[in-house]
Amino acid sequence: MTDPQEVVERQLTAYNAHDLDAFAATYAEDVVVTRRGADPLRGREALREVYAGQFAAARCRAEILGRLTEGEWVVDHELAHGVAADPVRVLVAYRVRDGLIDRVDFLG
Repeated sequence: MTDPQEVVERQLTAYNAHDLDAFAATYAEDVVVTRRGADPLRGREALREVYAGQFAAARCRAEILGRLTEGEWVVDHELAHGVAADPVRVLVAYRVRDGLIDRVDFLG
């Protein structure tokens, strides 16, 4: 069994490297991503489409300020750079099943 924290860490490393293929590979085909004020994002291909522009521009990066894990859940307190004029603090909950992230909830 793959440790959920390891999967989320691989995802973060790929995100910060702007490696879209490695980033997408950490997600389940039927991943669901919820963000406040937006419709849920459904599926790995939709995820690729949303992140492709940011990765191509190499403008995004996340710092982990804190991390909690419990079972299949990993919750990161992140400082996101390049998604707004100033860095944004956000809580992100990742659920990992069968070695892939199948749910992401942006909590702030």
